[in-house]
Amino acid sequence: MHSNPKYKEQEETDVLDSSGFVLVVWNDEVNTFDWVIKTLVEVCGHEQEQAEQCAMIIHSKGKYGVKNGSYDLLKPMCDAITERSIGATVEELAS
Repeated sequence: MHSNPKYKEQEETDVLDSSGFVLVVWNDEVNTFDWVIKTLVEVCGHEQEQAEQCAMIIHSKGKYGVKNGSYDLLKPMCDAITERSIGATVEELAS
């Protein structure tokens, strides 16, 4: 069993990555579901169904953390998403 308290906290939300950062995609009234889904598949490597689920959550909640990892992994993805005119940020996970 992991003794890292960060792991235990994240385990409750099914997020097991302890790298410390999350790529957040923001909802808007401009981009279509299809465009966001295509972007998540091409940029983040999501499967089609996973990208569709993320798009629905982004739409209903206003934002969603679509991928966890290191800053160095997520920053180029964030840049690629924003270059497609979709709002995205890399945020540090709360400890």
